[in-house]
Amino acid sequence: MIKASGLLRCFSIKAVPFQNAILNVKELGGADSIKKYWSRYYQGSQGVVFVLDSASSDEDLEAARTELHSALQHPQLCTLPFLILANQQDKPAARSVHEIKKYFELEPLARGKSWLLEGSTVDNMDAVKESFTQLIHLLEEKDQETGRI
Repeated sequence: MIKASGLLRCFSIKAVPFQNAILNVKELGGADSIKKYWSRYYQGSQGVVFVLDSASSDEDLEAARTELHSALQHPQLCTLPFLILANQQDKPAARSVHEIKKYFELEPLARGKSWLLEGSTVDNMDAVKESFTQLIHLLEEKDQETGRI
């Protein structure tokens, strides 16, 4: 599982427990000098989580779009389910989930993959947990399709 954010500048790996699963999350930072190493951490991934600031500048949003498209075209990620968390939905400048879906061209990008796009705020962690629970269901469905249980 990959989590990307345009504002982070480091790598970390965390085990995140859920009721029926433990997600091993690899958090990959967004500094340009680090991005070239992201693909070294893709091996073994079963899903992708991409966090973006939906209230960011047009320039930052375009950079996030480019990074997401690049990552999801990588051979080790191109068939995996993914979750996009459009953070900062409580900010006045935030783009709606519908605007992000259209701008990021998510339906053509997905090309038959399972995916979710959810709005989020730091004040509503229950909604974020629910988004991860939905991703876990997508991962379970993918495992059943491929015979991995």
